[in-house]
Amino acid sequence: MKRDVFNAIADPTRRSILMSLTNESQNVNALANKFDMTRQAVSLHIKYLQECGVITIKKEGRERHCNLDVQKLTEIADWLEPFRKMWTAKFNQLNIVLDELQSKPNDKL
Repeated sequence: MKRDVFNAIADPTRRSILMSLTNESQNVNALANKFDMTRQAVSLHIKYLQECGVITIKKEGRERHCNLDVQKLTEIADWLEPFRKMWTAKFNQLNIVLDELQSKPNDKL
């Protein structure tokens, strides 16, 4: 089965790992320390993310450093774009209605 970027974000642990890598690369041990699971379980998630193409792993001596591949994540942004446009249009319509309501004089009962 070919894994893609959507498989990568389907799991909350993998999403947390990706968020942890947004500021800097981290070694596998540092990532594993952030989770209440075995290092082996975190390593499986990391391998999964690598197979999805959203992270790369660089060996430096005995350590493996994980790096986020943001280019691959643009597939998610591209897929979400029509929904962003839809919500932007709806909020713009709401703003128009609110502006119209605010510009009307208050009727006294």
